[in-house]
Amino acid sequence: MSHYTLDARRLLCPLPVIRTQNKVKELAPGDTLAVICTDPGAQADIPAWCRVHGHTVLEIREQDHELIILIQAGAA
Repeated sequence: MSHYTLDARRLLCPLPVIRTQNKVKELAPGDTLAVICTDPGAQADIPAWCRVHGHTVLEIREQDHELIILIQAGAA
């Protein structure tokens, strides 16, 4: 299992979700991805995308005015 980070800061909807989708395609099931965003809409959009596509949101936290969304990739 590997861990990755995606910098989606200063991107507005729908780009954080699109970049997350593109990165998750490269991951193996069980890998984790920390998405760092500044768009407040990503707090709802990325978890919704994960539910639809079978991925798990492990954590959402705010740090230094940024959202960090930790995702675990599901089966392809």
